[in-house]
Amino acid sequence: MKLITWNVQWFCGLDDRVDVERVVAHARSMADFDVLCLQEVAVNYPQLTGDAGFDQVARLRELLPEYEIVFGAAVTELGRQGQRQQFGNLIATRLPIAQAQSYPLPYPPDLGKRTMPRICTTATVLSALGPIRVMTTHLEFYSTAQRMAQARALVELHRQACGHVVDPPLDDETGSPFQTKVHTTQAILCGDFNFEARDAEYGVIQEPAPVGISSLADAWPLAHGTQPHEPTFRLFDSRYGPEPICCDFVFVSANLRRQVRIVRVDGQTRVSDHQPVLLVLGPD
Repeated sequence: MKLITWNVQWFCGLDDRVDVERVVAHARSMADFDVLCLQEVAVNYPQLTGDAGFDQVARLRELLPEYEIVFGAAVTELGRQGQRQQFGNLIATRLPIAQAQSYPLPYPPDLGKRTMPRICTTATVLSALGPIRVMTTHLEFYSTAQRMAQARALVELHRQACGHVVDPPLDDETGSPFQTKVHTTQAILCGDFNFEARDAEYGVIQEPAPVGISSLADAWPLAHGTQPHEPTFRLFDSRYGPEPICCDFVFVSANLRRQVRIVRVDGQTRVSDHQPVLLVLGPD
């Protein structure tokens, strides 16, 4: 199974050109991906995209006809010109999707900080390794308090989902929305976390889980040992800080640790202000 996660910055490259097609083309050049997780996808934001504010989700559906698309809007609001606007995360996959949900993350007030709502978008896909819950997110940049609350919420969302395996609900084959769901403890959590490996939030995501729950682990050291993370942000652009950092991660549940084959950062592309990350999972 091949997964790419990428904060595409509304498909705006470092040349200030907004181009959905070239981002998709570059992702395809990296790998014949089964799952593509994107953060910062915009609908009807002309101030960002430099046009009438076109629908980037609809354009992705056109460019990826063989993939099913799940879009989770962290922000849905009325624009200044009266148009409905959305901004959030997207999962595109050619694997069957058993179920999909989006979960708003905590958004506590933080006086004087520039903030916006955040979300975790999920899709449980049916892979050769069994059902895997793919979770993609983009945490708060400016507010440490919000980011920590969001990191803790992600752990609870994962544990909640695993809990349905440990304590399964009543079987139901009535064909109603109560019908039996596909539940799994296998999970991938990826995205732009806006923290670094030295930050407390990084440890929170990987806290030991209760018995029966599969805890989350950063996939990078599973593939690279003690080698430092390669940078995924500020590699070519110092507007948000002077030094390149890694803030885009892929975490896997403990029961997928042995399936991690490749974790690779593309450190060359400049079609976003973040670098994409490739994860390859395979059987023992």
